[in-house]
Amino acid sequence: MFCVATAELETKMNITKGGLVLFSANSNSSCMELSKKIAERLGVEMGKVQVYQEPNRETRVQIQESVRGKDVFIIQTVSKDVNTTIMELLIMVYACKTSCAKSIIGVIPYFPYSKQCKMRKRGSIVSKLLASMMCKAGLTHLITMDLHQKEIQGFFNIPVDNLRASPFLLQYIQEEIPDYRNAVIVAKSPASAKRAQSFAERLRLGIAVIHGEAQDAESDLVDGRHSPPMVRSVAAIHPSLEIPMLIPKEKPPITVVGDVGGRIAIIVDDIIDDVDSFLAAAETLKERGAYKIFVMATHGLLSSDAPRLIEESAIDETEILKMNQTGGSTRNLVFPPIHPQWQNLSNATLGTLESQMCATSRRSLEWGTTSQGMEM
Repeated sequence: MFCVATAELETKMNITKGGLVLFSANSNSSCMELSKKIAERLGVEMGKVQVYQEPNRETRVQIQESVRGKDVFIIQTVSKDVNTTIMELLIMVYACKTSCAKSIIGVIPYFPYSKQCKMRKRGSIVSKLLASMMCKAGLTHLITMDLHQKEIQGFFNIPVDNLRASPFLLQYIQEEIPDYRNAVIVAKSPASAKRAQSFAERLRLGIAVIHGEAQDAESDLVDGRHSPPMVRSVAAIHPSLEIPMLIPKEKPPITVVGDVGGRIAIIVDDIIDDVDSFLAAAETLKERGAYKIFVMATHGLLSSDAPRLIEESAIDETEILKMNQTGGSTRNLVFPPIHPQWQNLSNATLGTLESQMCATSRRSLEWGTTSQGMEM
């Protein structure tokens, strides 16, 4: 006998309490703040879990409620201690897996080690390693935001939702910058030109690209294989073989491709971590005649003395999503350039996370209800 749940019955079922469990990691205060905001928006209580460090710095996780057959969402933001953050997440995922959770969805706004997604020199692709570890631990779905390179999704063998913050940043530009029609979108290096072009096309604005000394070091752009080799003599390979010498690269003088004179310059990027490149870009734009400079990004890591350096720089205002900030709470900063706009940006992003989480849980619930009906 088949039993099919009616729409009215499905509406009355409390999917948020019966099939969904929301856990928060213990990495830092921003993680707890984000988790509480999401729980409030979803109308659920936080799951009971203990995450703490042993005296020898080992991470211990104790799930304090049943997750058998449930959809588990684990929220983890990245703190300054990145490696501890990763171990917390992996151990929590594995603990839920061994507790027979139906599905385990990781909500990780900033994916750590995302900059190490290409082979450089004699290094390794650490993003691929981290993706493999998460899948092996038991993660069945990943929800993240603005991956440094969208190709990172290919490192996973599970579904990945790469949410975008650009709609909220675009909305902020249109609503909070009165003379934004006189603005130009700036890429601080050629590598950021694609993102800047996307913003410029949506806002119907011009684009400028900074090229030259302010770009990334050459060591970050090569793949580690010198071809042709550095030396002409290759007698050890073959006596008669002669290969041309490698011509060394030379950085051209710093150049701004595009007109920024007498205009508002809006620098867009995905991550603000080491701010030296942003400061150099701001100085260059000021020299070229830009009368106001904004910096906008999704992930505000703000390592080391970044807040102080921004305060002392030519940057007039910096917009970041507070939910992704790991370098400290922006609300404690007393200078005007850092302006998180928590209500306008982060709450809108929370709405996107809420919609994605509800959709994921609803699909699982519908499948579970159908399966139970078939069994009856």
